[in-house]
Amino acid sequence: MSATLDDVLARLRHVDWWLQDLDTRGEWIAFASIPLFTAVIGWLINWTGLVMLFAPIRFHGVKIPGMREIGSILPRKVQEVPGVLQGGLGWQGIIPARAAKMGSIAVDKAIAKLGTPREFYQQLEPDTIGEHIVTMFAPDIPGIVDDVMRRTNPAFWRDLPQPAKATITRRVQSQLPSVVKTVTDEIGTHIDQLLDPKIMVIEHFRKNPELVVRVFKDIGERELRLMVHFGFVFGLLLGIPVAFADHWFHQWWLLPVLGVVVGWTTNLLGMWLIFEPAEPTRYFGIRCHGLFLRRQDQAAEVYARIIADDVITLERIGDFLVDGPSGDRTRQLLMTALSPAIDRAAGFARGAARVALGGRGYDAIKSGFADEAVGRTLTPFRDAEFSRRQSDRIRTLIAIRTKELPPADFVEMMRSAFKEDEWMLYAHGAIMGAAGGFLHLWIFGVGGG
Repeated sequence: MSATLDDVLARLRHVDWWLQDLDTRGEWIAFASIPLFTAVIGWLINWTGLVMLFAPIRFHGVKIPGMREIGSILPRKVQEVPGVLQGGLGWQGIIPARAAKMGSIAVDKAIAKLGTPREFYQQLEPDTIGEHIVTMFAPDIPGIVDDVMRRTNPAFWRDLPQPAKATITRRVQSQLPSVVKTVTDEIGTHIDQLLDPKIMVIEHFRKNPELVVRVFKDIGERELRLMVHFGFVFGLLLGIPVAFADHWFHQWWLLPVLGVVVGWTTNLLGMWLIFEPAEPTRYFGIRCHGLFLRRQDQAAEVYARIIADDVITLERIGDFLVDGPSGDRTRQLLMTALSPAIDRAAGFARGAARVALGGRGYDAIKSGFADEAVGRTLTPFRDAEFSRRQSDRIRTLIAIRTKELPPADFVEMMRSAFKEDEWMLYAHGAIMGAAGGFLHLWIFGVGGG
């Protein structure tokens, strides 16, 4: 042991600690170029890392027979590489590949805390929706009455005198505001059972991965640019001790190995700089706060705009109510609620109508009116222009609640979707760092010699 220690000390005594052996211009250029190499590599690592995060939107690659089966037995980290579990070899941006997961986390960590479906619905002003429905619905009442009556009881309707037809039509029109209010009230009462924001958001993000990319880019555009620039700075600073280590120890493998460390660390520091610490913290007297967190209020406004304009919109709520998993329940609920309103529209003529038409015939007319009314009263939810006007209210609610989120939750909302995949970025940085080390070695040789 003592002999080994003596050998180490002897070697350390012969190390050129003060750079006295750098005699030629070539040796000085080789020494000084190492931080420049690591700086450029650091910039490239973070720039290409962002490309890996966001592009391509859809999977690009080739299907390989048996790849799906092989992928199922590979280590979990390898399975996370886009395409492996789908039987392909290629690439898809980490964030679009995790679009559905981003939707799930957005609901669990953020949207669920921003408000319940009932709160969103109330922000849309059901009374305003009702007025819009009446405005759109009223001109069509005569045609709807005529169509329903012809379908459900053509003989009765054909033989009914014109004044009686006009009376029925006027009564239906007079009851329209009441019927519409019944519809909007029923939707509001049962909205928590009819509307599942998690399913709605996950499906929308899964079908539109480009929207998830826009969420990240629009919210963190400034921070993402800074991350690329800081890659250059971190690479330059980390390259200084690498240059000294390379000169001191003259080992051919040292630059590639230290390049791995520099590449990994550059990405790690870039992520830390953006997202950490969540709360303002002092390290060695220096106040540190995640760049993304410093702009929570501005980022909240951007996030609210995207969610209100593209994700939780009146138009999409209407689509979900009609065509979503609870679509049949929505229609049945509204038809049940409309039945008394139709009886009111019939007024004193209800008894006579039952006698004339029979119970089954009268119920068929009620069912026809209710079915038509359900379809028409949900139409304004799908009115894109009306939906845009109402989105301002959702945007305001989401912005307020997002600003109120604790910083840790706000960071998690954005980062947790791809946090478990960050190792790919770090591994990419390590590979590029090693490549930079080999490139310098090829150009200048070991230790610049």
